[in-house]
This record gives sequence, structure tokens and C-alpha cells, in this order.
Amino acid sequence: MVKLAKYTKPYLLMILLAIVLLFVQANLDLALPDYLSRIVNTGIQQGGVESAVPVAIRQSEMNRLVVFLSTADKESILADYTLVDKSSPDAAKLSAEYPALEKEALYVLNKIDQAEMDRINPIMGKAILTVSGIEQVLADPSKAAKMGGAFGGMDLSKLPAGTDLFAMLGKLPSEKLVQITDAINKKFEALGDKMIIQAAVSPVRAEYTALGMNTGQLQNNYVMNIGAWMLALTLLSVVCTIIVGYLSGKIAAGMARDIRREVFKKVESFSGSEFDKFSTASLITRSTNDVTQIQMVVFMMVRMVFYAPLLGIGGLIKVISKDSPLSWLIGVAVVVLIGLIMIVFSLSLPKFRITQKLVDRINLVARENLSGMMVVRAFNMQEFEESRFDKANLDLTEVSLFINRVMVVMMPMMMLIMNGLSVAIIWYGAHQVAEANMQVGDMMAFLQYAMQIVMSFLMLSMMFIILPRASVSGDRIAEVLETEPKIHDPEQPVKFPAAFNGTVEFRNVSFRYPGAEEDALHEISFTARPGQTTAFIGSTGSGKSTVVNLIPRFYDVTGGAILMDGVDIRAVTQHDLRDKIGYVPQKSALFSGSIESNLLYADENASPEMLRSAIEISQAAEFVASKPEGLAAEISQGGANVSGGQKQRLSIARALVKKPPVYILDDSFSALDFKTDAALRRAFKDKAANSTLMVVTQRVSTVKNAEQIIVLEDGRVVGKGTHHELMETCETYQEIALSQLSKEELS
Repeated sequence: MVKLAKYTKPYLLMILLAIVLLFVQANLDLALPDYLSRIVNTGIQQGGVESAVPVAIRQSEMNRLVVFLSTADKESILADYTLVDKSSPDAAKLSAEYPALEKEALYVLNKIDQAEMDRINPIMGKAILTVSGIEQVLADPSKAAKMGGAFGGMDLSKLPAGTDLFAMLGKLPSEKLVQITDAINKKFEALGDKMIIQAAVSPVRAEYTALGMNTGQLQNNYVMNIGAWMLALTLLSVVCTIIVGYLSGKIAAGMARDIRREVFKKVESFSGSEFDKFSTASLITRSTNDVTQIQMVVFMMVRMVFYAPLLGIGGLIKVISKDSPLSWLIGVAVVVLIGLIMIVFSLSLPKFRITQKLVDRINLVARENLSGMMVVRAFNMQEFEESRFDKANLDLTEVSLFINRVMVVMMPMMMLIMNGLSVAIIWYGAHQVAEANMQVGDMMAFLQYAMQIVMSFLMLSMMFIILPRASVSGDRIAEVLETEPKIHDPEQPVKFPAAFNGTVEFRNVSFRYPGAEEDALHEISFTARPGQTTAFIGSTGSGKSTVVNLIPRFYDVTGGAILMDGVDIRAVTQHDLRDKIGYVPQKSALFSGSIESNLLYADENASPEMLRSAIEISQAAEFVASKPEGLAAEISQGGANVSGGQKQRLSIARALVKKPPVYILDDSFSALDFKTDAALRRAFKDKAANSTLMVVTQRVSTVKNAEQIIVLEDGRVVGKGTHHELMETCETYQEIALSQLSKEELS
């Protein structure tokens, strides 16, 4: 996968944009539990009252509160409020909001910053709780036991009826009042600021009721406001998800397209040596199935690999920042999840490597069966081929089942961990709520954060499911892309002479196939001249096709040199070399399309007259004329809808359209009858009289009139000359000739 990272370069801007959007989405998703916590804690439990600092408070109530404040706190808090009464300029507006203003002066909170609000919140909370507790005792003396010792051992239940305790406290010496205040504050230390503020909300709400405020509407407004924010954040998160999905799809598809193009270009540059290394089935699998694996993993990586860590790390930060007593539960779950993922990864990675090789194997068997179906049926080998395919299929199935079993275990285990974590958080969190160590909303938010963290690991686990196979696919693709063709153009190529005539000369040429222990050709020397036919004949495996395949540089010679018009073919570019050659392979190859498109493959600018001439010379005119569509007649894949002889004639016609100075016909008359063979050779000789014609054949009748015949045996030239010369001097040629024709026909 790392080796293919360079293909991300054109999409870096889109990847960066996707990461930014994922960062925004992760933050939006992480903000939602906080809003839920606020709805539960503040909106439901606290009736929409957000803090222990009331927005307005009666003067009489404020006077009670300041009794329990230090001098500095009293001055700062009173500075944060404005005292208003019926004579104040904005009394009419404030009366509508606080009806109690008609009866009593009020303190209205000024606009203060959040830092000041956070500072005075616990201070006001403690004072409000103290005043509220005293008021409850005065209203119900039976609750006095709860205040025991808070006021220097004073028994509040024995106070005379109508006693103004707050006035009495106000008259106490400052030292005594400080002692009482310190004693009260020590009782609040165990609660913590958050619980103090939450506990103080109820008295604040009671104060709002005393002011005549609509507390029900206050609660509804708060819940609706927070709910609207949650909806807006969710919609924004959805928009980010859609955009990231589009970008990830575009990036993945674009990279797959680029990789496929590069693989195809690389394969096109391969010589025979590279094709010996990679089978056709393997190259097909690498350019299709393997590229698809890369496309899928890139899509998942952009969508999940960047998002999951942001969500998981962000969730952990949120949990740690809340200093929750439940944090250890997530730590345990994360350790178990990481261990599970590592085990699955270590088991699956080796199997994924085997899987891709087995896919190659099953493609190879299927391709051989489909291409050789007629042979399979002719020899009644259907059962054997079925068993061969079943073996490849079962091997792939067995490995796939093992991988699937490993992967199937992961999801239930993940769900077990996630559900177990949920139960543990609820159970342990309920005890913390009961002990006043945390609020219900905080527990719910913590539960959501835990689910988000686990979900991030679930996303990563999905990546670990597909990443190993994609990694193997990436290595296989990189193996093709990193393969350097053994045949390449020179750094400073030369040009053929302007007056090119097409003389081909072999000078002591030897050749050995890659990996072979001995040479296939030994010291081959001859010269093929324009206007002449040079024919190669010999027994099967004598090296005839190997000789002519060296001319277009399908392979490079391992010894000696091949020259065209005196120029070593290795000194020119492959394009310039092959531009001079009209090649008809031993196995005729036609492409899906029409007859015309196959002929134009040689020269896309060829005129209709050139096409007709080539068809006539190749003796394909009658066959083409028999088609209702003529040149527009359809050719199926591989030329499956035409006969072997028709394919050979169309292949020869294609080479003729090119009008090259050198023709190479590699056993291209084998499927033709003798009459068509003779007619084709006569027409070829007339129309291409100035070209160099090199023919590989098994037929003596085909080479009988050739100006030069090269007889090969075991990769060596054992005879060279005309038919009559070889009949007198070459025993090998004599044996071949007499095995095909009578002495009368040969004379």
C-alpha cells in the first residue's frame, strides 16, 4: 500500500478537504453528548435554571445571602448586580418580567463575562443553600437536626416564634460570623462545586417563582433552545458526511483509474521475458480484482481511518476532561479492543496473501477451460476439468471460510464489549449518582462518549478486515509497476537511414530464454534482402519462431547482433523499429469490432482503396464480400466468429495495410488450403515486390520458390540456399521435403 502512496498526489487537496470536514464532523458529533447532558441536568432536573447565580433576586433575599459572604465576596457580588425599584427608569419593562418588583426592590444581574460567572457561581451556591436550609428549619423545626452544630451548637428548634435569625446573625461579631461561615463551608467541601451549583438551583427556581416569573416557560425555552442547537449540529454533521462520502468516492475511483492505467501501460511495455514471469491470468487479476481492493480500502480510509481516530481520541479527551469516576471502565474496554484487533490481524494477514494467489489460480483454470472448451469436449475431459476447477475453487473457499470465521468472531466480540461497557457504566454510574458524585446527565453523556470511542474502534476493526487483503493487492500491483522491462530504448537512440530499403542481417546471433540453462539459438547468421523471400523451415522446436521474434525485439539477443540497413536494432527506439515491420503472428489475433477496425489497426489513416487492395492480396475478398455488412461485419472477441483460415487472411491483410518495408509471416499460411496459399503468395510477391519478406512455415510448397531458405535444427543453421541447392546439400531439408512431396513434385 505504501508503494502506491504516490498515486494520492493529484488528490491531496481533496484529501485535505475531507480531513478538515471529518475534523468538523467529529467535533460536531462529540458536542452532542454535552448538549444531551445539559438537557437532562439543566433542562429537566434543574427546570432550565443554568446556574446558582440568579438573574434577579429580591432585596430581602439578597440581604440574607450576604450575611454568609466574606466582605470581599459581598462587595464583588453586589457590584455584579444593580438594585432597581419602582422608580427606576426601566421599571416598567422589568415589572413585566419580574412582577414582584411592584412590591419590593430587586437586584438584577448585570452583563458579566463567563470568567466572572464561573467565579461567583459556587460562592452564590453555598450562600443560597445555607439560607435555604435555615429557612426550611424555621418553617419546620423538625429539620433542625440537620443543621446541628452549624451555628456553634445553637438549637434552632428552641428559637422563639417570630425570631428573625438572619437579623440576629447580622448583629453577631464579625469573628463569630466568620467561624460560622467557615463551619458551613467545610460541610460543602465534600460536595464539590458542580454538586453545590446543582443543589442551589432548586432554591434559585423558588426565588424565580417568588419573583412571579414563568418557570415552566423558562424550562421549555431552555430545552427547545438546546434541542435546536442539537438539531443544527446534527444537520451540519450530515452535510459533512455527504460531502466526505462524495470526496472519498471521487478519490478512490480516481486512484483506481490511475493505477489501472499505469498497470496497463506497464504491461504494454513488457517483453516476452516479463510475460514469462507474470501469467496472463495473474495480470488480469492484478489489474481488476487487486485494483478494486485498493479502491475499496482508499474509500474506507478517507471515510473512516481519518474519522475514527478523531472520534476516539476526541472522546477520550472529553472523558478525561470531565474527571469522571467512570473513566477506568473505558480504559479497560480500549485495552481489550486493541488486543482483539491485534489477534485478528495476526491471524488473517497470512491468509490474505494466500487468497490472492488462489484467485489467480482459479482465474487461470477458468481461462484455460473457456478458451479450450472445444478441445475439452473433443476428448471428453469435462469431468477432469470440473475436478480441476473444483480443486482450485475448494482451496479458495477453504481459505476464505477461515478468514470469514476469524472476522465473524470479531463483530460479536465487539458488540459484547460495547454492551458490557454500557451495562457497567449504567450500574457503576447509578451508584455514583446515588452518592451525589455525578449527575444523571453526566452519566448519560459519559455513556455516549463511551459508545463513540467503541464505535471508533469498530470502524478501525472494519479497516483491519479489508486492509490486509488490500495490502497484499497493493504489493502485487507494485510488483508489476516496479518490474523494469529488460528491453528498453537507448538513452541516445539513432535513426534509420532516410533511404530505408529493409535489409535484415543476423550476425552470429545467439539467444537464451530467461532462466534457461542453454541457448535456444546458436551462432545464427544470414541476410534477408529487399525483393526477396527468406523462408525458415525446420522441425518443431528448431527455433524458427524464436528467430523472427528477435527482429521486432520481443526478446533481445544474448549474443551477436541483428542489423537493419546496417543499424543495430538495439540502437533505435522500439517504436521506430516496429514501424518498419509488418508482423503476422503464428497465432492470429483479431480484436472485437469490425473487419474495417481490425484492418485500420495497422494504419488508422488508410484509405478504402488501401483496405480493398490488402483484402484482395490476402485472398479475403470473397469472404468479406459474402458478409452483408462487408467491411462493417462484426468480429467477436478473439475472432471467434470466423474460421482459422479467415483469421489468418485478415491478419495478413492487416499487415499489408501498413505497407512496411519488412514483412514477417510466422507460420501464417498453416490454416490455408494449398490453392489459397499459392494465390496469396503470388499476389503478395507482385504487390510487395520491393519489401523484405520473411516467412516461417512447415510447408515445403510454401518455400519452394523462395530466394533464400534457412533450415534450422536444434537452434542451429544446418542449411542455407534455394530449394534446388538444399535438395542437393542439406540432408535435413531433404527429409522434410520428401516427407511432404514426391520426387516428381520436388523436381
